[in-house]
Amino acid sequence: MKFTTLLLVFISFAIFNCEAQSKQLKFFSFKKGEVMDVMLITTAPNSEVEYEKYKKTAFPVAFEYSYQPQQGFNISKLTLGSHLPASLIFGKWESKEKREGFLATISNRVTDFHEQRRALFPYFDLTYYEMPRDINFAINREKYNVATSFWKQDSETFLKFLKQWERQITKAGGKIILQLNDGTSPTGYNYNPDIFYILQWTDQLAFEAFAKQHPLSSYEDLKNVHQFIIN
Repeated sequence: MKFTTLLLVFISFAIFNCEAQSKQLKFFSFKKGEVMDVMLITTAPNSEVEYEKYKKTAFPVAFEYSYQPQQGFNISKLTLGSHLPASLIFGKWESKEKREGFLATISNRVTDFHEQRRALFPYFDLTYYEMPRDINFAINREKYNVATSFWKQDSETFLKFLKQWERQITKAGGKIILQLNDGTSPTGYNYNPDIFYILQWTDQLAFEAFAKQHPLSSYEDLKNVHQFIIN
């Protein structure tokens, strides 16, 4: 009897532990040829009515063109740059053709689409990326996750900088979770860095120690940097 009770307790604890871990780990999977949206947004306060309209008009067209909503993250802190959106949201489309088909069609199907979006999202930047290969990654909310976008001045020096910076991250115990380049931004929603990263650090102190030792503001070859913390 005691053994059975202990076994049930162990199983219950294991299930609880797995569920807790699953809440902290957010998994993403994209196949070659699919398109990933990276959206930086801020939603207007008290915009429930606007959202309901947007959901009923724009979402059905997006779903028709294969859109699949993905999980998002709060942006808790700006570390470099001048814009602090509230959220980073991922999206998925079956292909670049479908993604761009939606962009070409939506204004005809929903004539006030852009007006709706501006009212609902006073800040909305978008870059979409066609996957060159299958990509699977996970973001652990228990870790310290840093999103970083770079714009280059010169291609040759930029590539040298990236190789050096990535080596320094690995050496310091950081981990590159996601790396994206060759993105596209629609007109009016421009946010198209030359390369976009999500990095994982064990905690805030580890990241801040690295940032202090290797400050990005000291690299004159960079045209611009935008960096923020997601959770």
